[in-house]
Amino acid sequence: MAQKITIDPITRIEGHLRIDVEVDGGAVTNAWSSGQMFRGLEIILQGRDPRDAWHFVQRICGVCTTVHALASVRAVEDALQLPIPLNAQLIRNLVQGIHCLHDHIVHFYALSALDWVDVVSALDADPVKTQQLAESLSDWPGNSAKRFAAVKAKVKALVESGQLGPFANAYWGHSAMKLPPEANLMAVSHYLEALDYQRKATTALGIISGKNPHIQNLSVGGVTAAINPDNEATLNMERLFRVKDLIQEVRGFINNVYLVDLAAVGALYAEWLPYGNGVTNYLAAPDMPLDAAATKFDLPGGTIMGGDLAGVTAIKNLSDPFFKDNVQESIARGFYDGDWQKHPWESETVPAAQDFNADGKYSWLKAPRFQGKPMQVGPLAQMLVGYAQGHEGIVNGVNGALDLVSKIAGTKVGPEALFGTLGRHAARAVRCSLMADLTLKHWELLVDNIGSGDLEIFNPPTFPKGEQKGVGVHEAPRGLLSHWIVIQDGKIKNYQAVVPSTWNAGPRDAQDQLGPYEASLLENPIADPERPLEVLRTIHSFDPCIACAVHMLDPEGREVMKVKAL
Repeated sequence: MAQKITIDPITRIEGHLRIDVEVDGGAVTNAWSSGQMFRGLEIILQGRDPRDAWHFVQRICGVCTTVHALASVRAVEDALQLPIPLNAQLIRNLVQGIHCLHDHIVHFYALSALDWVDVVSALDADPVKTQQLAESLSDWPGNSAKRFAAVKAKVKALVESGQLGPFANAYWGHSAMKLPPEANLMAVSHYLEALDYQRKATTALGIISGKNPHIQNLSVGGVTAAINPDNEATLNMERLFRVKDLIQEVRGFINNVYLVDLAAVGALYAEWLPYGNGVTNYLAAPDMPLDAAATKFDLPGGTIMGGDLAGVTAIKNLSDPFFKDNVQESIARGFYDGDWQKHPWESETVPAAQDFNADGKYSWLKAPRFQGKPMQVGPLAQMLVGYAQGHEGIVNGVNGALDLVSKIAGTKVGPEALFGTLGRHAARAVRCSLMADLTLKHWELLVDNIGSGDLEIFNPPTFPKGEQKGVGVHEAPRGLLSHWIVIQDGKIKNYQAVVPSTWNAGPRDAQDQLGPYEASLLENPIADPERPLEVLRTIHSFDPCIACAVHMLDPEGREVMKVKAL
């Protein structure tokens, strides 16, 4: 007989997500993904100046501020057909790239590694043997027996005090935990180092964008980061070289620690490679423009349907009709008024709160569809799209990661391993390494362009009478993000944000097609229904940001809901 399990809330994510699963015979047989809070910024933006929208939408999430800002200004610029200067394009690329490095590092170490790493088991590790293990994988200078012994002592003190801090509320000793003690100690040590390198990325982002979070240097028409090599108060060479130094340091950690740790987890949990596939339709956007007009990109975009890499279809640019014309949102299972499936320019955000009903409406998330199909977005989607298109950086990165996994596992692991739970983690690590390289490349392009004498950063917008429609597309760390705007006589008539976690975490539609979270959980093993670690593994592999997908606001500033994570 099937057993119903409810996890509410899912912890170590952004926002409030509820997951319900039915378990029969030790495996998941059905699943529901439910966003539990309402986002009303679309309503707040109606009637406002389009140039102000990017300030508001950064407040969708405290982590994904940068990406919403970028998508918003791109939406207005698309509506106005407004080109921006090359310097502005390249500075935006630096903002995008640096934010990505920080985000991917945080996701693996702070939010998902504890699904695979048993911190308490590290107390049984031999620091010398841990050093030997680490040195067999990488020449990272932090891999010393002395450091590992110090980390072990720190963990011991935390356990004995009963104050586990960031390591609390995990399933220690779970039968699904398979790493040996030395691997666990190595991972805990690298977790602590990751805190320093995510700080370095944040520092670089603050220098280039003026502030973090909630960056200050964007504007419809370009950026506000004035360039003057001879002025200490502007973006000058000293500040640019400081940014470069920080990026290089972070890249070293990514290539010598993050990628290696992920490969080790993938190899030592090889039995997990078949799990978590779910929806095998993939959607990614081109990004990191190489020119002011955004006709050439360093990141590829496109679609893959049914996992058929040979059938990849490219998305050529940020306003490609192939993308713009084929996106719809369904509210058949969402807590909204009506039962429609509409294009975002025609969509509405009219809440109709009600209780969870597995057979009816059960989520505050809408259900985005592309050509009527659910799509998986995120690093895996972009890596698969790029791999299928023969993108050199992606092909080399994916093959290198698979070779490392194969070496550690002692058996050949091919691209088919990418489709599942561990594949999403591997793709994110590969993308992180690629983004570090591309960020440095675009730094060089910016410096070279400044060196040529070009200091332009802004093209002022003008708003004609009548109606204009635009879409701002951005390949964010969690996947394809799009902001859709309708402008009427210089004011916002309609605004809709279709975010990565809406694509992935959205509920069923009118055709009863499961969303990617839901589909990915089917057939996942559940060793202990009282401690459903395996559900967390798959959900965390998507890097959920439900704060982006849904948000609760009180006009009086009062507390509406308090969530206690047990």
